[in-house]
Amino acid sequence: MERKEIEKAYINKIKELRKHDEAYFAHDKPIISDKDYDAIKEKILELEKKYSFLKHKNSPSKKVGYEPSGKFKKIQHEVPMLSLANAFSTENIEDFLKKIKNFLNIKNSEEIVFSAEPKIDGISASLKYIDGIFTLGLSRGDGKTGEDITNNLKTIKDIPKKINKTNFPKILDVRGEVYISKSDFKKIDKKFANPRNAAGGSLRQKDPNETKKIPLKFVAYGFGTVQPKNFEKQSEYLKLLKEWGFNTNLHNKLVRTIKDIEKNHKKVEEQRSSIDYDLDGLVYKVDNLKLQNRLGFVSNSPRWAIAHKFSAEKGFSIIKNIEIQVGRTGALTPVAKIESVNIGGVVVSNATLHNEDEIMRKDIRIGDIVCVQRAGDVIPQVLYVNKDKRNKNTKKFNFPEKCPSCGSKTIKEFNYTTKKKDAVTRCPDLKFNCKEILREKLKHFVSKDALNIDGFGKKIIQNFWDLNLIKYPADIFELNFEKISLLDGWGELSASNLKESIKKSQETSIDKLIFALGIRHIGQENAKTLAKYFVNIKKFEELLDKDKRKKILNYLLELDGIGETQTNSLEIFFSNSNNLSTVSSLIKKLNIADYKNSKSGIFYGKTIMFTGGLTKMSRAEAKALVEKEGGKILGTPSKKLNYLVVGDSKPTSKKIEKAKKLNIKILDETSWYGLLNRRTSIN
Repeated sequence: MERKEIEKAYINKIKELRKHDEAYFAHDKPIISDKDYDAIKEKILELEKKYSFLKHKNSPSKKVGYEPSGKFKKIQHEVPMLSLANAFSTENIEDFLKKIKNFLNIKNSEEIVFSAEPKIDGISASLKYIDGIFTLGLSRGDGKTGEDITNNLKTIKDIPKKINKTNFPKILDVRGEVYISKSDFKKIDKKFANPRNAAGGSLRQKDPNETKKIPLKFVAYGFGTVQPKNFEKQSEYLKLLKEWGFNTNLHNKLVRTIKDIEKNHKKVEEQRSSIDYDLDGLVYKVDNLKLQNRLGFVSNSPRWAIAHKFSAEKGFSIIKNIEIQVGRTGALTPVAKIESVNIGGVVVSNATLHNEDEIMRKDIRIGDIVCVQRAGDVIPQVLYVNKDKRNKNTKKFNFPEKCPSCGSKTIKEFNYTTKKKDAVTRCPDLKFNCKEILREKLKHFVSKDALNIDGFGKKIIQNFWDLNLIKYPADIFELNFEKISLLDGWGELSASNLKESIKKSQETSIDKLIFALGIRHIGQENAKTLAKYFVNIKKFEELLDKDKRKKILNYLLELDGIGETQTNSLEIFFSNSNNLSTVSSLIKKLNIADYKNSKSGIFYGKTIMFTGGLTKMSRAEAKALVEKEGGKILGTPSKKLNYLVVGDSKPTSKKIEKAKKLNIKILDETSWYGLLNRRTSIN
């Protein structure tokens, strides 16, 4: 049977079972015997086992009874479950410490205590307790919204269902990891690929009785909402968790110095193989919760925590070829095509060479035997060449002077910050028609941090590109799914799933759209800054108008974090007719929500600018506080500025003079702290 015939037979069986489910569960009037019903169910499961591409939300492997969907209810986390930044070396940790001290405006000699906790490779979950009773359990999901897996979590013995302790908060979200021990996994390893997959698959069972059969464990380490908060340190909270009946990690430890961190990291890594669960590193959290609160968050992770991964895996292979890939910003990246090699359980056949300077510095050539390193989820890279085994006939690699995609003469841009040319070679794409750039922009557009079109991966983008089905982002919303269902490797089911994912992505926000456009120099943080200014899509649409655009770009220069580099990039982008057409089409096809600025706080509706260093906090912390309290940060004085805060250390006299001429209210440090109304607990 061909794939389409198999899918058709499978869907017909699902429909047949669905009809009998409705008769039995919804109307209590079965129309076939239990034996005949079981035969249909068994046939569906048999087909799914035989053909891995068969999946359906109404399959008996996904649901029980006559439910409206095979998916769990989606519920928003009261406090987001964000991911962590990664560190792979002592230098990364030193940089992390430096950033924290700079943000808090404290001396390098001052000590910060960290809670070091093993990073178990499992499934994150959040458990909500009200008056000591476990009432709701959510998966991490996308960090903002999780799935309601309460009943499945209740089957885990490690999770207390009721806590009768007088010091237990009235409301508490306990964050932790669901996992399977190595010893327990050995008993069920024929059913699953690895312990993490086993834990994830078990938690997503619709029938809690099936979840109960899997030996899941839970270790607690964090918190979301807490009312009231009766602890001031992470380490104190971990002790309370144990007192309240939760399992915590035996290897948790407080560390204070780089030396402490290195010693503890090495010790746990050496014990890694003997520990009865999978772990891939340690997590460091600033122990003092007041400092955590001051540090706050960047777009996707907390400033006060980092994951220190264990050492990278290495292997040796031979370079078969060096290919040049063109990215969405025009960057030419050399990639080594190597003979496949197993590094830490992962088969590696590609390794990045970074840029032309890197190739020259390491003298990397086709035919060389090289050491390849793979660290966590970082792209494998070539560390060095074994020149003792180099063939005498190898030739130096010449980096292309023209873009391999469109033939444009490549450039290296001058960096006005470093006063040097960039190491990255780029295609200037002056006519906005470089095919590789257009295709890579499509991949960026559908990615998780942009429009997040589930199931629309790089391979599908490439497939549709090759078939001339898509060229610009707006084409995604004009796809003919009947035609797609007839393509090789597709069918009615897979085409329908993609259609639903695209439809879901049409509900987006203005900051996501701005980031999704892939405008050079406009990353996630800049996209949010712009979204805060524009607020709604109608205002953003004014960039399409040449006359209005000039005025807007002049004002954007006043925003903190937006400079000439960003405004020039916006001007170039919106001066191109193809881009104007793309943005205009997208606005018509998407339902774009306004940016949700804070409508409360002591700085709501106010604009503030800083000059000079503050004594009790860093400028970065002060800016974060303003935004948290509903205000906006400007980078240059203008009539729209409400306050200029002048720090005691080296303020800029030109900014002060300009503010005086514009009659802007000027605050010294004492007045600034008074304005904060003691909300920051800095005194």
